[in-house]
Amino acid sequence: MSRAAGQSQAHESARAQVAGAAIYVDDIPEIRGTLHAAPILSTVAHGRLLGIDTAAALALPGVRGVVLASDIPGDPLLASFGHDEPIFASDTVQHVGQVLGLVVADSVMQARRAARRVTCQIEPLPALLDVREALKARSFVLPPVFVRRGDAERALTQAPHKLTGSLDVGGQEHFYLEGQVAYAVPQEQNQWLVYSSTQHPGEVQHWVAHALGLDQHAVRVECRRMGGGFGGKETQAGHLAVWSALAARKFRCPVKLRLDRDDDFMVTGKRHPFAYDYTVGFDDTGRLQGLKLTMAVNCGFSADLSGPVADRAVFHADNAYFLEDVEIASYRCKTNLQSHTAFRGFGGPQGMIVIETIMGDIARTLGLDPLAVRRRNLYGLAERNVTHYQMTVEDNILEPLLAQLARTSDYTQRRARIAAWNRQSPVIRRGIAITPVKFGISFTATLFNQAGALVHVYTDGSVQVNHGGTEMGQGLHTKVAQIVADELGLPLAQVLATASDTGKIPNASATAASAGTDLNARAAQYAARHVRDNLAQFVAGLDGCGAGAVQFAAGAKGGEVTTPKGTRLFTDVVKLAYANRIQLWSDGFYRTPKIHYDKTTLTGRPFYYFAYGAACTEVAIDTLTGESRVLKVDILHDVGTSINPAIDIGQIEGGFVQGMGWLTTEQLVWTDRGALATHAPSTYKIPATGDIPDHFKVELWPEPNREDNVFGSKAVGEPPFMLAISVYEALRDAVGAGRQGLVRLEAPATAEHMLRALNEKNPTNA
Repeated sequence: MSRAAGQSQAHESARAQVAGAAIYVDDIPEIRGTLHAAPILSTVAHGRLLGIDTAAALALPGVRGVVLASDIPGDPLLASFGHDEPIFASDTVQHVGQVLGLVVADSVMQARRAARRVTCQIEPLPALLDVREALKARSFVLPPVFVRRGDAERALTQAPHKLTGSLDVGGQEHFYLEGQVAYAVPQEQNQWLVYSSTQHPGEVQHWVAHALGLDQHAVRVECRRMGGGFGGKETQAGHLAVWSALAARKFRCPVKLRLDRDDDFMVTGKRHPFAYDYTVGFDDTGRLQGLKLTMAVNCGFSADLSGPVADRAVFHADNAYFLEDVEIASYRCKTNLQSHTAFRGFGGPQGMIVIETIMGDIARTLGLDPLAVRRRNLYGLAERNVTHYQMTVEDNILEPLLAQLARTSDYTQRRARIAAWNRQSPVIRRGIAITPVKFGISFTATLFNQAGALVHVYTDGSVQVNHGGTEMGQGLHTKVAQIVADELGLPLAQVLATASDTGKIPNASATAASAGTDLNARAAQYAARHVRDNLAQFVAGLDGCGAGAVQFAAGAKGGEVTTPKGTRLFTDVVKLAYANRIQLWSDGFYRTPKIHYDKTTLTGRPFYYFAYGAACTEVAIDTLTGESRVLKVDILHDVGTSINPAIDIGQIEGGFVQGMGWLTTEQLVWTDRGALATHAPSTYKIPATGDIPDHFKVELWPEPNREDNVFGSKAVGEPPFMLAISVYEALRDAVGAGRQGLVRLEAPATAEHMLRALNEKNPTNA
């Protein structure tokens, strides 16, 4: 028997993508009469919008008109969770790059040129651009949240050692290869078809219907694939869809809106920048005895997904460590910047980096190996195993995983060699760090942990599967097809996954939270199982046996159906079943079990399970220029029983490199006027091929998921991102060589920030 799952199968679109034949939204042949839209952007961070002069734009060739707030037939606010973001600014502008309206023209370049000729009269108002200033001003998009366990104040008073520090961590641009794009096509009887590059077609459907004043059944949204998403197309793809649909309604023809890269930077939100202040107490061995932590979250001008992002940061402020006496304050600050949004890790990275910073500083203060301090604070198996939000950690593999990585990476010996190197090398200094990851898997909003799927078996034995997840290059469709193929006992080539479509699967959750395979593959498995059961009962009736005796498996000739009386080809069984009026299609539905939590207190079991991993990273820094380079990376990561090892390893490698970019080169800089200065590849630097070390080794932890998850697998989209915190800690290790106490290194660790950290002599501790 040959199984599809558990094997390194090629991505279902790989050949088409290599050949340039994979269709993205901008590749869809345009219907005759299609117009193109471009956004009119605010040039002021905060002000009163007194007027918009479109005369110069309307005079240009090919321009058909403009779309403004007055053209919205439905609610002028987007149907977002906070209901606090206007579709188009009307009275007030709240950030540079806020969309005030659209210019619509015959071609995309005509529309873009005309949009830049629109002049706006804006009376400036004071703008908040710094998150610490916003915190002082009590400027919030949502109320603060506080989580406490034990008595942090008393524990700090009694601790033998205490450190007080602060940390600032920047945001990150998604930099998806395919920019934001939507194509709205009017249908008959006031119905709409919207092609959207979105991680959440159901939300796009909801937003478009809300803006047009229609019921949701009048809007169908389709997404075959995205050229990357990373969270940036979870909510904010909805803006493009709404804008293009409003233009299509006004001009009564299809309208496409595709942002150029500069506008994409200026309009869309980023990973949330965070600012932290902390006081930590610990004993002589480095074990934590108390922690008070303040997180100031830079949310931008509206809530978007800032609430759940900030919540997840609170949930992951422990990372892998038991926090006995802890007090966490999370402030969701409003600033006059783009509305920051989901990004791979969804607040988890921002929660983990501060506790890893604390671990490194404790080790330097005590003169201990940072890995020893980390292992000293790990969650236990039978005790010290309850999180600060009251969830018991039941699947803990942290200690054996770290021990194995330390051994296979030769950590102890390398650390000694690096110390010897640093003693004789005044200019080029090296550092090394191992950091763990414990990442909770499930949407923290419990209602989103559900999925549906359809499986159709055609009379020639071929199979089509459709589900509510979206493909953004991560291999979701491939994994779903693998699971369905095995459930029906077929070769993988016989199963085809089709475009995500709200007309097929309604109310689907976003493909996010690393739960795409967990939810959608299980739902598809259940749908395939219903069909298989129908066929098994039919064949059992033919052969006079129990349905449980009927076996489905891929064989030399394709899918085979075997009973005690003999073997038939799957294709022959399907034809017979159809002739006997047996249902050959079914739906499947799955909801994640065991999860629950109180969102007012942030306590309960928000996660079905945890994904674990660890990375050992070695770096070198130039103490004269601040430049740095990653020399070696060793990763041991937990994906359960892998459905597709090649895809999973690719996700681990890609996640690590993206995380490395967040913490080293990807710096977002806003001017004192609130304009994003780093809005193109010339000024915003993602990692390039030359930044990848020659030694980049990834191994998978050999154990299935201890929870009943599809194929025994674990989520792999987000957890590897946090492995890159080892890069940041290795850089701090190099900076702090021969130094005790805090190493204040602002992230990303650009050359400028590195020099600042190198030149700061013995920061004072409380």
